[in-house]
Amino acid sequence: MKIGIGYDVHQLVEGRKLIIGGIEIPYPKGLLGHSDADVLIHAIMDSILGALSLGDIGKHFPDTDPQYKDISSLILLKRVYDIMRSENYTIGNIDAIVVAQEPKLSPYIDSMKEKIADVLKVSKDKINIKATTTEKLGFEGRKEGIGAYSVCLLVPVE
Repeated sequence: MKIGIGYDVHQLVEGRKLIIGGIEIPYPKGLLGHSDADVLIHAIMDSILGALSLGDIGKHFPDTDPQYKDISSLILLKRVYDIMRSENYTIGNIDAIVVAQEPKLSPYIDSMKEKIADVLKVSKDKINIKATTTEKLGFEGRKEGIGAYSVCLLVPVE
């Protein structure tokens, strides 16, 4: 078995859609980034790549490459899935947390889990997503950005 951790953060700005966990969430601001800036999917991808000792998403999908401009992070997650399978591993489980003062994410978590489980070809019960605030502390608390953490367990394919 292999374990990896991922972390990502993006700034909230006007003029962008807010995409978290592959779900568009109604909110007056979105996350700034080269791709769709899906902070949760980015953290999950980094945790998978970390478990495989294969670097991070910046190495595999550099923000200097125009082919990744505004790309859906679900497409990138599928590519990370393909890398993981080529290394003969599958998801044991993923535990992730999104840190945001706003918006409230609980109504969207089940849909996020479904999207992620579908791309990673695992049952939804292997994906856990939580959301928390920082009690108005730090950049998340000031509503300047959103962060996400992920831990994944990879198991060899039998």
